[in-house]
Amino acid sequence: MSKQLKVLAVCGFGVGTSLLLKMNIADVLRENGIDAETENADITTAASCSADIIFTSNELYDQLVSKVDIPLVKINNFMDKNEIEEKGMDAIKKLL
Repeated sequence: MSKQLKVLAVCGFGVGTSLLLKMNIADVLRENGIDAETENADITTAASCSADIIFTSNELYDQLVSKVDIPLVKINNFMDKNEIEEKGMDAIKKLL
């Protein structure tokens, strides 16, 4: 049985866009048969959250990259499941 990953979706305030990203990440992971706990958070608390990988925007990536030592995935369009899959699945597979 594979390890359950903890995935974090991050936006500025941790409510609107990160919730959309969280739901789309969960869909992509489920479609790829990956068991993961997916949560969303704001940029301030993201650095102290326990997660295996973080998905965020280009703008917030630069703020997080120096604060965390886990993989970060930049997503341009939080609604684009193809982009989430293309950019995220390689990084996620390395964690399994």
